[in-house]
Amino acid sequence: MMDSGHYTHLLLAVDFDPSGAPVIARAGQLRTLFGARLTLLHVLEHVSAAQEYLPLGFGGDLPVPDDLGLEQELLDIAQHQLDVVGDALGVAAGDRLVRVGPPGHTIDAVAAEVGADLVIVGSHGQHGFLGLFGSTAKAVLRSLKCDVLCVKLAEASDV
Repeated sequence: MMDSGHYTHLLLAVDFDPSGAPVIARAGQLRTLFGARLTLLHVLEHVSAAQEYLPLGFGGDLPVPDDLGLEQELLDIAQHQLDVVGDALGVAAGDRLVRVGPPGHTIDAVAAEVGADLVIVGSHGQHGFLGLFGSTAKAVLRSLKCDVLCVKLAEASDV
């Protein structure tokens, strides 16, 4: 809980989409405002090697190796991109996390693991109140035990 009346550990979910720059900027502002620790998290959704390399509509059995190195390559790329963001924000290397899993559940789990008291996500959601949050933001809101700041991102037509 927030005994001191302000946030002490922020968790920023980063997706590397250029439209997410306002989310990163907001996290930096809040970290400065509260003097809080900032942890960066990028979540890769798991795609099996077989699914990645099969043509659409293929229903037969095709022997595909379990590990084609694709997931490790994606992890390495994500870590490099997260390091660029972390360097720009001055976030310690140990607070730059890349995980594999369903985004909503993974964000919730990491928030609990690091003891975050505010999770910051971006959302492209529209369509009135019920559509206010995007699918990842909705998934995070369902089970998170701390506060969530959902920064509204501009759609391409809004710019």
